[in-house]
Amino acid sequence: QVQLVESGGGLVQPGGSLQLSCAASGIIFSIYSMAWYRQAPGKQRELVASVTPGYSTNYADSVKGRFTISKDNAKNTVYLQMNSLKPEDTAVYYCNAGRTVSGRTYLPGDYWGQGTQVTVSS
Repeated sequence: QVQLVESGGGLVQPGGSLQLSCAASGIIFSIYSMAWYRQAPGKQRELVASVTPGYSTNYADSVKGRFTISKDNAKNTVYLQMNSLKPEDTAVYYCNAGRTVSGRTYLPGDYWGQGTQVTVSS
């Protein structure tokens, strides 16, 4: 079965950093687009960042310049490096795997992780 397992969440002060990891199994990782979504209490889930099989990346405007998505195909793992964290970044962060067909990425994809809590507070 497909599994996406997030880790790395926690409590951090404003301005601090965290790195999230998502380890995937049960899919051909290298041909999937991977994405990070987040959902804060009372808000809709939103796309934070994505990376395609060709390593193209996209970011939400709210995190540009602060977050970096990367992946390691050999480890079947996608990362989200989060710097200069703000209280408004507080959310549950979810890993997602989606199809990329003929150069087009369909997000959100079929598979979700269980989520990891990120809390930014002083």
